[in-house]
Order: sequence, then structure tokens, then C-alpha cells
Amino acid sequence: MNLRSLDLNLLVVLDALLDEAHVSRAADRLGLSQPATSAALQRCRHLFRDELLERGRGTMFLTPKAESLRAPLKSLLAGVTELVEPPQVPLAEIRLTLRITTADYPAVFLIGPLQEELQRSAPGIDIVIQPWHGADTARAALVEGTSDIAISVFPPAEDDLHREELLVEHYAVAMRRGHPAEAAFGLAAWLAYPHILVSGRGDTRTPVDAELASRGLTRRVGFVVPNFQMVQALLHGSDMIVLLPSRVLSSFEGLVSFPPPLPVPGFSLHLAWHRRRLKDVALQHVAAILTKMFR
Repeated sequence: MNLRSLDLNLLVVLDALLDEAHVSRAADRLGLSQPATSAALQRCRHLFRDELLERGRGTMFLTPKAESLRAPLKSLLAGVTELVEPPQVPLAEIRLTLRITTADYPAVFLIGPLQEELQRSAPGIDIVIQPWHGADTARAALVEGTSDIAISVFPPAEDDLHREELLVEHYAVAMRRGHPAEAAFGLAAWLAYPHILVSGRGDTRTPVDAELASRGLTRRVGFVVPNFQMVQALLHGSDMIVLLPSRVLSSFEGLVSFPPPLPVPGFSLHLAWHRRRLKDVALQHVAAILTKMFR
């Protein structure tokens, strides 16, 4: 049989005819005219090579073939409906894994509250925090479908990502309390000591170095670490200095901070996912939780 020649609407009419065993009532139920419904019955008889409905004394009755079609026909139509308009699964019954790509900032602030909220509202959603390899890699993973959600700096671009701004962050200079540069902090004091740089890719230069170079200045990067959690111990045990996002700094103890001695632009942190996931209930639930944490 050539399925391309099958009219799905014909099966919808047949379902009503088999339920009602009456052409006029089936027509009224479907909002069709009686002649159109009769014509559909004739096409169904041809399709199934059976009378399906036969006349009796003042009524019609289903043939054995028609009786055998009732259950599978309803299952088929229900399957098509579920395919086109899948039922909404309650959050508490969802069972799946979502992959989130983010650096350790802000992951360190998120994972605890996120787990607590999911345990309450959607305990079947499991979370994988993926390794951080930069914003470009995170964007590509969303497009390719190897990641579900990403938290990063995502400036507008010609792609199919949905972006939501979570916060606007600014930087501060941090050092241990009692540091020699604390008493008279300024540009000279800042450059007199080695700096810690946080880079998941092992970068040794940032836009700060370009700004310094434009002024004929340089700094020494004494330590490059892959995450912010390594910074506090390094600061407490040395005379090194670091430039940190303010929210990271607020979680550290025993440090003093100053505004940067030269202009250092802040950044907007975004939550992003691919637009093909706009109706994904689980993803949207997790995204809503993450967004609420920042606002």
C-alpha cells in the first residue's frame, strides 16, 4: 500500500462512524455534511474492502471487520495526536539529563541552590556540569547539541541561540590583608608585584595587557590557574595580586580590594540555549531556576 495516498482525515471520519454506527450522527459530530460523510464511508469501504457499516431494521450495525478496526484505529489516532501535540509530562515525572557548560564562576555559586531546587520541583532531572573551554566552544556545543545550556559572555551574533542577560559584572583588584601594596595602592604598586591570571585555556595575556601596552607598560603574570577556586590560597601565601569579578571576590575571606588603577570594562553574563529547545519543559524549568538565582 502507498501510504502517501492515504488521507488521515478519512480515518478520523471512520472513527466517528464506527463509534456512532450512524452517518448523520457522525456527520454532526465532525461538523460535516451528511453527503460528505457518506462519501467518506464509501472511500473507507474501498480502502478496507469491507462494508464496515451494514443496514439492519431501522439502524446500522458494524461488520466483524469494522469491530476489529475500532481499537487499533483509536490507538493509531491517539499516537498521531501525541506525536503532533505530545502531552505535558509533569515536572515531577520527567527523567532526563541536562548538560550545562559554564566556568567555575558562576558554577560554584549555582550548583548547591540548583540541586536543592531540583530536588524539590523536578527530582528526575540530572545535571552534568561540562568542562569549560571558552565561550566559542560553548556556543558551538549548543549549536551542535552536545550541550543543553551555557552560562558565559555571549555577545549578539548571527546564530540560533536564545540569550538572556543574567547580570552585569565589574572587576576589582584583590590582595591579601597586610600586602605591601595595600598602604598606597595605585598603578605603580599594582605593577610592582606578579599577577595571578585565571584562564581555562591557559592564556597568559588578556585585554588588560593590551591596555597596558598602549600606555607603554607591562605586567608580570606570575601564575595562570584554570579556575577561581585556586586563587585564594595563592593570594594568602604570597605577594601576588589578582583582578577578580566582584562576586567571586565577595566569597573570599581575608583579602582587601581596590578599584582597578586603569579602566577595565566589565561584562554581561548570559544564559543561553538553542532556539530549537524553546518548548523543552525540563530545560526551560532549569533555565528559570538559574535566572531567578541572579535576580
